[in-house]
This record gives sequence, structure tokens and C-alpha cells, in this order.
Amino acid sequence: MVPPESILTDRHLDIFFIVVNEFCERFSYYGMRAVLVLYFKYFLKWDDDLATTIYHTFVAFCYLTPILGAIIADSWLGKFKTIVYLSIVYTLGQIVMAISAIHDITDTNKDGIPENMSFHVALSMVGLSLIALGTGGIKPCVAAFGGDQFQDHQEKQRSTFFSIFYLSINAGSLLSTIITPMLRAQECGIYSQQKCYPLAFGVPAALMVVALIVFIIGSGMYNKTAPQGNILVKVCKCIAFAIRNRYRHRYSQFSQRTHWMDWADEKYDKLLIAQVKMVVKVLFLYIPLPMFWALFDQQGSRWTLQATTMDGDFGLLTIQPDQMQTVNPILILVLVPIMDSVIYPLISKCKLNFTPLKKMTVGMFLAALAFIAAALVQLQIDVSVTNIKKLTMGQLVKPNSPTHILIYFPENPAAVPIRHWSPGKDHQHAGQTGGRLSWRLKFSLQPFTVLTYLIVCVLFHRFFNGYSSILNITTGTLDFGSTVKNKMSTYANVPHGEAKFHIKDNAGNQCDYSLTLGFGSSYTLLIPSTFKFGTNCEKSINTALDIKPNSFHMAWQIPQYFLITAGEVVFSVTGLEFSYSQAPSNMKSVLQAGWLLTVAVGNIIVLIVAEAAKLPDQWAEYILFASLLLLVDFLFAFMAYFYTYIDPAKIEAQFAHSDPKDKEKKKSLEMGRKDSDGNSNSDRKSSYTSHNEKKDVQSRM
Repeated sequence: MVPPESILTDRHLDIFFIVVNEFCERFSYYGMRAVLVLYFKYFLKWDDDLATTIYHTFVAFCYLTPILGAIIADSWLGKFKTIVYLSIVYTLGQIVMAISAIHDITDTNKDGIPENMSFHVALSMVGLSLIALGTGGIKPCVAAFGGDQFQDHQEKQRSTFFSIFYLSINAGSLLSTIITPMLRAQECGIYSQQKCYPLAFGVPAALMVVALIVFIIGSGMYNKTAPQGNILVKVCKCIAFAIRNRYRHRYSQFSQRTHWMDWADEKYDKLLIAQVKMVVKVLFLYIPLPMFWALFDQQGSRWTLQATTMDGDFGLLTIQPDQMQTVNPILILVLVPIMDSVIYPLISKCKLNFTPLKKMTVGMFLAALAFIAAALVQLQIDVSVTNIKKLTMGQLVKPNSPTHILIYFPENPAAVPIRHWSPGKDHQHAGQTGGRLSWRLKFSLQPFTVLTYLIVCVLFHRFFNGYSSILNITTGTLDFGSTVKNKMSTYANVPHGEAKFHIKDNAGNQCDYSLTLGFGSSYTLLIPSTFKFGTNCEKSINTALDIKPNSFHMAWQIPQYFLITAGEVVFSVTGLEFSYSQAPSNMKSVLQAGWLLTVAVGNIIVLIVAEAAKLPDQWAEYILFASLLLLVDFLFAFMAYFYTYIDPAKIEAQFAHSDPKDKEKKKSLEMGRKDSDGNSNSDRKSSYTSHNEKKDVQSRM
């Protein structure tokens, strides 16, 4: 026999291809997903609710399709072909997403705004559908395919492979959530410079191409097992037969059986029925679990949107809102060894019976606390950030009196308040923005130019030119365009920090005006008709602070990330460990499919709750989710209290050697049942009754 070590050495290259493939695929998926909700909000111009809805719909499909991928691989194509074919679908989806984010495709007037947004939306939906099918389809195949490369006596080498495999998953997700938001923050474009979503989606697409090529290169080295039938399908058929058979014998004249799965005894052997009982027992405990994932997966939606309204300035480093998601994988790498090496041993020394189900209960409680922390953060944000109601009509209205001008800012998603001025005299003006913050300005007013802008893409902005000649105002790569007298400019966004505005007229005169812009703040610049180009020209420009800078820092999100990640470590890792310990040896994949299904259902719950609740304040929605999870957590604790732990190996051993006579009897009964299909119900009834005279001695699982 060849020593295991030499076999691993000879075959190490195929494992390399599989690990690199998984790293690139996870980088591609999590990188695209990190910026997805901001793409919906700022590129497709969707509101927060719609962006959240589509985001969680996509994630739900990503966790529904693994069941389809497992069935295809085990029943028809085999793992290798399934991975290759669905990876091609996956790659096409990423490429379509990158193309959908190119604003220049439909920007016919070259102003930086796509003219045909429906085209971009349609491409996005096609791309996301292909990605969901691809990433979900290969999810259950890659790890299992890697395990197939080892022989039965190479358990240690297989364990080492899985450790490296899951390390590549965490490394890919961590790096992508750091790098992709940085790519998004860049500016690119052919006609106008905008946030570079094509690059943010293009790099994950390129990584998926690399993943596919690397995996195919190793084709000749792989151990490819032929499809042998999917155990999930067999389990579903067994359960369906038991339910149908029980329904047919629902009347009192039929003798009852100990467990409802025993009604499958006519067609399936007792070993399979016993295994299905163990699986069903665990799946029953899965019923409350989706609520945990409903909260957990909002890190990429609601929490990311929350971060867009916070200050991301960390001194020398500015954190993008979508980069806050990196806190989760970083904390996982820190908390997993701490839990295993410190927390759990301490609890054990205290003589506390901290069972897996108790750990999962604590994990859900921590997730609920995380959303309470998010609600507290949101309350502080609501104090710091002004909520301004949207105006829907009017652009520039001149009342009957020639001495007054009334200015509206319509298309703005959160419109600037109406301003009403009387030229020619000192004017004291007080305005309110959303009923929270007030501003007051006193100045001697003549016909003027108004420039309104808000920072970090929270709002869109433009200026009104009341000056005697055409003005062009630019800052950095942003151009407000040439604006004639009494006309509005197009909207633009100005990043926070030190901004220098270049004001020019048709004669070539220029004035540079500098202003330090706070994170999330809004200003109004007033340029009177007495304004003159030349030395000290900036001194005649008046500045009014409409909305104070958002001083509430992103670092305040770290406690909620810590709580949700601690909950994930205690809940998710323990849940998988518990499921595997309570599952039959050949049905662990069934429980894996059930576990992934809870994630999908959790994201569907977000859609239902967010659409049904329609709460006016975001903090109230956080409290609602926390309350629902606490309620579900109590239900799960009640269910766990009555759960009895089992040893699947011992139960399987009882049925390992079935009585041949019992098999023959079952076969003859099955034939008799088929032959009696055309006879009366009384004949069929007597056949089953004679069989049911034998009581099943199995206890209720």
C-alpha cells in the first residue's frame, strides 16, 4: 500500500486548483455583493426600501439554488461538469452586471446621467439571476468535489484540505469587501466621471473568469466520481410516500403506528426510515432559525445604508460605507479561536452544561441585541442628519410682485427647503429643514447666484444663476455646467473635505473659492450682482450652513457588528456541528441543504416584514426585527428543552443487518398491493391490516 503522505504529495496540485478556484469565486461573490445595495441606491436611483427588497431577493435565490445544484450533480452531470457549466453561467452573470453599470452606454447627452435607466435595470436583473443560479448551483459541489480527491484512509489529509479550503473562503470574502468598495469609490467614465461601479463589478467578473480557467486546467488530475443518485431526492420521496400512505389510512379502523414515518414501511427499508426520522427530528428544530438570518444578512443592506449617513473619516484613512462589512470577517477570525480556547473551556470549568442548542439560543439573543444597538445608533443619526421631505413640482416661480423670487428644487430626492427673498434690503430669513435643524441668515440682498450642494452623494445639487452674465462653476472633476441668468444648473455631488470652486464667466475671468465641507453637510453659496472678479473676489461670496456636518462616526457601528458576529460564531458554527452530530452518516448533505434553506427563508422574511410594516422610522424597524427574534428565540429555547440527543451510529447499527425474511415479506406485500390496485377497497384494506398486526418496536424519534 502506498503511504497516505506520498499520495497527498503526488496529488497536491489538483487540490491547489480547487482551493484557488474557491478563493476567486468567493472574492467574486462577496465583492459584487458588498457594493450591490449602493449600486441600487445611487446608480439605479432606487429608494432604500426597494434596494433592500431586491438585495434580499437576490440573496434568497443564492441560497435556494444549492438544492438544484446538488440534485443536478448527484443525479445527472456529476460534480465536475456541474461546477464547469454553472461557473460559465456565473461568469456571464458577473460580466452582464459590469456592463449594466456603464452609464455611458445610454448617456446620449453626455451629462453623466443615463437616459434609459430601464435598460440598466433589465441588464442588472439578468446578471443577478445568472449569478444566483451559478453561485448557488456550485456551492454544494466544490467542497464535496475536493473531498472526493482523497481516499478513505486519508482522513487527516482530507481534514487539512477542508481547513485550507475554508481559509480560502474567508480570505476571499475579507479581501473583496476591502478592495471592491475602494474600486467603487474611484471615478471613471468616457464622457463624464462617475463612481466606478463598472470597475467594482468588473474585477469580480475577472476573478470569476480566473476561477473557471484554473479549475478547468486541473481537469486531467481530478478524481471524478460518476453520479450515484441524490440522497435528498430519495429522502423526499420516502417522506412523501409516508404522508400519502398515512392519509389513505386516516380512518379509525386502521391500526396506528408509533411514528408517522413508519407508514413508509411498505416501500422503504427500516434503516432508511430510521435515518429519515433522525433527519426530520433535526429539521423540525430548523423551523425558528430563519429569523436569525433575517437579521444577520441585513449587514449588506440596512446596515450599509445606515453607514452612508455617518462620518467615515478615520484620520489618515477614509472608510467607505460598504467597507464596514469587513468588520464581520475580521471579527470571525478573532472570535472563533477565543470562543474555542477561552470562553467554552471557562464555561465548562464552571460546571455549566452549555449544550449546542443552548449555544444557538445565546447566538440568537446576541443578534437581537445587535439590532437594538443598531436602533440606538439610528436614533443618534436621526438627530445628526436632517430628513427633508421631497418636493414634486415647480422649478423657478416668480410671483406677481417683481421684488420676490421663490425657488423650488424638485428632482432632488430630499429636496432643499423653499427659499423666499426680497431683494434690495436687509433681510432676516429663517428656514427649517425637515423640522429638526434651523438656519438663519442676515445679509444685504441684491440679485444673486445660489449654489446648493450636499456632501458624499446623500443628495444631488445645482445652483441658480441670478448674476448678470453666464457663469460656469466647477470643482475637481465636477462641472455644474454653463448656466445663463435666471436658470438652474444640473445637479452634481461634491465629496467632503477641502473643496475648491472655480467660478468663470464668458470673458475668461476666474475666481477660486475654497471651503472645507463637513461629512454630510449642506451649504448655500450666495454670489451677489456686486460680485467682482479679481483679488479677494472670494470675500464677497456669502456662505450659509443649511445642514450641519454629520459628526456621528461610523465607528459606532462596531458594537453592533461585534454582537452580530459573536452571535454568528455561537449560532452558525455550533448549529452546523450539532446538525452533523445528529445526522446519519449518509445524510449530512440533506441537513446542509436544510441549513442553506433557512438562510433563504430568512431573506424572504426581510422582504415580508419590510414591505408589511412600512414603519416611518428606521430605528423602529430595527426594534421590530429584534423583538421578532427574541420571540423566536424563546420558542426555540422551548423546543430545545424537550429535545433528546441521540447517537446516529448506534441507531443505524440496529438496522445494519436486516432480516432477509422481512425483506421477502415486504416485497410480497408490495407486489400484493400493486396487484390489488384494481380490486375493491376492502381487499386493499385487509392486505394492509394483516401487515399492521405487527407492531413496530422503534421508539418515537
